[in-house]
Amino acid sequence: MTHGATTENRRARTTAEGGQDGPAPRKRRRGRIVLASLLVLLLAVGGTAYWLYSGIDGNIKGVDINKAIGDDRPEKLPTSGQNVLILGSDSRAGANADLHTGRVSGARSDTALVLHIPQGRKKAVAVSIPRDTLVTRPKCTKADGSTAASAKRVMFNSIYSQVGPACVVKTVEQISGVRMDHYVEVDFAGFKGLVDAIGGVTVTVDQDIHDSSSGLDLAKGTHKLNGTQSLEFVRTRHGIGDGSDLGRIGLQQQFMIALLAEIQKQDLLGSPVKAYKIADKLTAALTTDSELASLTKLAEFGRSLNGVNPSTMETIMLPVAYDKVDPNRVVAAQPQANTLWKAIRTGSDIPESAKKSPATGG
Repeated sequence: MTHGATTENRRARTTAEGGQDGPAPRKRRRGRIVLASLLVLLLAVGGTAYWLYSGIDGNIKGVDINKAIGDDRPEKLPTSGQNVLILGSDSRAGANADLHTGRVSGARSDTALVLHIPQGRKKAVAVSIPRDTLVTRPKCTKADGSTAASAKRVMFNSIYSQVGPACVVKTVEQISGVRMDHYVEVDFAGFKGLVDAIGGVTVTVDQDIHDSSSGLDLAKGTHKLNGTQSLEFVRTRHGIGDGSDLGRIGLQQQFMIALLAEIQKQDLLGSPVKAYKIADKLTAALTTDSELASLTKLAEFGRSLNGVNPSTMETIMLPVAYDKVDPNRVVAAQPQANTLWKAIRTGSDIPESAKKSPATGG
């Protein structure tokens, strides 16, 4: 009896002091289990985050523009702000093959824009270069290391397929005297996926557009375009204006502003799933210069442009005149083109006279 009481007293004291027979060990075990579970969860989330990041980061293809061009480039002026050459690639290979009709092979820089962001980055100017513009292509180094000799009266959009993107950059720099800080190429197939990922882009047209070549069929008014319709919209030429590439440029500029505005208003922070989906589609569509060819560098550059409002962006077509030898081609109109490029180089306001293109009647 006394022995039993003593034993019970010891158990009671041991329990009161946090010994092995009380609930404290179970609490510690539960604590260790929770801690271990949190650790596993954090590792799993961290691993998933890294996997997602590396997957998106690996989408971006890079081109070492600086190495390909070397020192034969315009001087970077402190007044010139940031200048980015944006190309829409019109490849007929891979996934793009389903987006085209006809039997045209190879690839073209179907859309070309020089995006100029002045110092302060509160506004931007987009200068479209018509793809049918005849230019002098400078001596360039191809991707395989061979050399392409300089050539006169070359159609601008053929340079991409003949020599490569670095030569397109060099050509633009030679004809403009403007140093390109970055190069961004958007692939048509990936572009379609990006538009679908953001839920479409809204545009307003002031006339009916019916183009059997691109497939676009829009009535006058406002429309929300999906990815396929957006491709038809930026590629249409026969359904608007005089049926030339010049009429299409206005639509491309309109769509670019609408796309930027749509991306800007997306609640990406409030929807991580949507943010990932858009980032995945966007990066899959991109080829950039090597200085932008990572998710962190691209995001950093994007954040630096947050102050630029797409609705205030000015869109200009490089002033051109019909070529006197081949009326199906155009050449840079002078002195308008030189005045335009000089204003961009020096960060000056672009005179109205430099925005008038003889080939379009002003």
